[in-house]
This record gives sequence, C-alpha cells and structure tokens, in this order.
Amino acid sequence: MGTLGGLDFTPRVPRTRRLRVGARGGWWPWLLGFALLATVLLVVFRKPLADQIWPQTRAQALRAQAAQALAQGRLTAPDGSGARELYEAALAMDPDRDEARVGLARVAEAALARARDETAQDRFADAHASLRLARALSVPRAEADRVAARLREREASHAGIPGLLAQADAARGAGRLTGDDQAALPLYQRILALQPENTRALEGREDALSELLQQARARLRAGELAEATAAIAVARRYDAGHVDLPDTQARLNEELDDVRRDAAAALASARLERAEERYRLLGEAGQQVDADAGLQRVAAAWAHRAETLAADFRFAAADAALEHARALAPETTPVADAERRIARARQSHARLGSQVPPRERKRRVARLLAEAGEAEARGDLLDPPGDSAFDKLRAARAIAPDDPAVRKATARLLPAARQCFERGLRDNNLGLARACFDARVALENDIAALATARRRLAARWLAIGDERLGAGQVAGAGAALASARALDPATPGLEDFDRRLRAATAPRR
Repeated sequence: MGTLGGLDFTPRVPRTRRLRVGARGGWWPWLLGFALLATVLLVVFRKPLADQIWPQTRAQALRAQAAQALAQGRLTAPDGSGARELYEAALAMDPDRDEARVGLARVAEAALARARDETAQDRFADAHASLRLARALSVPRAEADRVAARLREREASHAGIPGLLAQADAARGAGRLTGDDQAALPLYQRILALQPENTRALEGREDALSELLQQARARLRAGELAEATAAIAVARRYDAGHVDLPDTQARLNEELDDVRRDAAAALASARLERAEERYRLLGEAGQQVDADAGLQRVAAAWAHRAETLAADFRFAAADAALEHARALAPETTPVADAERRIARARQSHARLGSQVPPRERKRRVARLLAEAGEAEARGDLLDPPGDSAFDKLRAARAIAPDDPAVRKATARLLPAARQCFERGLRDNNLGLARACFDARVALENDIAALATARRRLAARWLAIGDERLGAGQVAGAGAALASARALDPATPGLEDFDRRLRAATAPRR
C-alpha cells in the first residue's frame, strides 16, 4: 500500500501461496504448446488417419471420383486420375463391395464404344489404344473381335493395300528381305495384319522366307554361323511353320556340332588360340552356355601353361599366358592357383637361383635330388611338407630347371603323382586326390590329361554331394558342391545339383 515514515505497509502474501501461484502460471506455456502441436498433427495427418480408420469412406470417395472421371470421358490416365485407375484403387481398398467392379465394366464398355467411334473417324492409333483398354478390362471377346475386324477393314481401305503389295514385291525382287520397315518381310507382315487372308501377301511372305533361309544355308557353308543363326531366328519369328525351316535348322545344328568338336580337339592339342576362337564362335551363334564352359576350360589350360613356364623360370612367357587366362576367366580357381604358384616360383628363383655359385648350385641340386629319391622310396610323395619328394624336386627345379638330372627326376616322379591321384580316387580320399592333382599340374605338360583328371575329381565331389544330400546332410552337400565348382565349373550335372540343393534348403511355407 505504500510507506509512511520509512515503514512499508504493503500487504504480505504468504511464501507458500506465492509458490503455488507461480507454479500454476508456469504450466500455461507448456499446455499451449501441446495444443498447438496436436492441432498441426491433426491438420497434416487427418487424411492418412482417416484412411486407416475408415477405409470404406476412402473407397467410397475413390468410387465417386472414378464415376466423375468416367462421365468426363477420362477412361485412363498415366497419373492415376483416370476412371480405370480410380476404380482399381477403390477395389483394392474395399474388395468386398461390387460397385468398383461394376464401374470397371462400364469403363470397358465406354472404351469399346470409343474404339468404334474412333474407327469411324479413321483415328486408327486411338482406336487401337481404346480397343486394348477394353480387352484389358475383359470386355466380351466377341464384341471386341467385331470392332477389331472393322478397324482392320478401315485401315486396309486407307493403307492402300495394292500399293503396299507392290512395294513388298519390289523389295523382295531387289533382295531387301529384312532390315527396315520398307523391306519385303515387314511390308508383307503389315499387310497380313490388316488382311490375314490376303493370298498374294501370304505367297509373297512364303517366297521371301524361302529366299532368306536359302541365304542362311549359304552362310552356313561359308562358316558364318552367327549370320546364319540370325537369319534363321528372323524366319522363325515370321513363320515358325515354314517348310524350309526344319532342314535349315538341322544343318545349323550339324555345323555347331562340328565347331564343338573342333574346339575340343584344339584344346586337347594345346592350340589354345584356336580353341578360344571356336568357343567364341559358338557364343556368337547363340550357344552361350557351351561357349562359357569351353572358355573356362581354355582359361584353365592357359593357367596351367603359365605354371609350367614359371616352373622353368620363364616368367615373361608365364605372365603372358596368365594374362590370357585372366582375360577369359579372372575369378576361377585355376587362375588363382596359377597366380599363387607363379609367385612361389619367383620367390624360389630369387632365393635359390642367381645367388648360388655354379659349383655350389650343382652340389645343392645333387643333394636335393638324392633327398627326393629317398622320400619317393619311403612313399613320401607329398608329405611331410618341406621334406616330401615333390617339395625337394621343386627346390631343385628352382635352382637349375634345365639340369638334365632335374628333368629326368621330374619325368620319373610324374607317374608316381598319377598313381597317387588314382589311389585317392579309388579310396574315395578326395583330399589326397586333390593334393596329387596339384603335383601333376606342376609336373605334367599334357593339358588334355589334366583337364580329364580335373573333370573326374569334380564329378567325384558331385557324387559325394549327392550322397550327402540324400542322407539329409545339407551342409556337407553344400561343401561338396563348392569343391566340385572350384575344380571345374563346367562339370556336367553341377547346375542341376545346385538347383536341387537350393530347393532342399528353401524355407517351407
């Protein structure tokens, strides 16, 4: 109330009361903020929430929009605003009601009526689009066929069929059978689309296809398999029942078989460039599976050649051969194995080769060969590591690859490696067989024999995988499949077993 004589006469509010008033007043900003936030959320999300809580209401709104679009003639629209799209959205949201289905039927009828009108107005592209929409919405087939027949008649009357026939015949006479819309076969096909029973067009197409297949047979005789394959595919697309097609296809199959045999023979005789060329020709002729499998075998042969060259310390030639292998199949096991063995050969050469004086080199070679002979006599062909006959011989080859005694020991040890491989297969000891196969790779130059051994070992792994899968050992079957694929991805039956294994491991519904 004021002061008097220095005394304060203002009424005092108790402390507890002041605290309550202050606390109550502090909640108002928070309450106001929450109210504002709730209002914003309701404004922003009112439609999605309504759609989730009242889907029938949303479906009803869609049906109303669809009916309006139908009344306005907007039968379909890429942005979803057409009657068809709106009715389909309503049906998906509320499938238990028939209103949307009835609406779609009305859209189909409207599309068919529009196709009739557009045909009468010679708006052929629009008529085809409307007819497609009517068929897509399951308009009665007989009615759609009648409209389609009328559309063809109108198109034919405006297309100038006699002029098109003359153009087609002239193109066939000039040898322009395919290639663009003005070539003989496309023109005949256009005429037959308008008049399927046009005799002159049917006969012209027949003659043009006979000429095309005759050209395909000429290309086969010239060894142009890719071109012949393409011509045969074109003929089949125009008339799969043409009388000359089976004979031409049979000739193509014979030529393809010849190419396969030639490729295999070239690979067996280590003519790797020729084998690669033949397998690539198979790929160009549409035989991609055979081509890929063959090129992987060629890559494995290049990898083996690289290993052999590196074993003789001819590293420049080894690197060139390895590049060939990488270019054909960079991710395969033979290429990776060759890379590791070439790296080890470089290390051995650097460690044991040029740093050793000639007299000491000869003494070391003699000692290593003697130790290799002793290990061989004990039967230690591959084990123990470092003291096996194979490791001792490899060390001798690293020091003096051209030494006659080293070459003689290599020739003597190779039969033992072969016998070891056969023993591993016979005893079903595939780990031993793989180790002996690796020894053969380092010792043997017969690419065909190595390819056969690789395929046999892979096939044995596949057989073991089949046994494990039959016994319900899915993990073991998968491991066997991986071993077979690592050895030879082109092993017969590998992909079929892979499918069976995936089917066995697929989750059950």
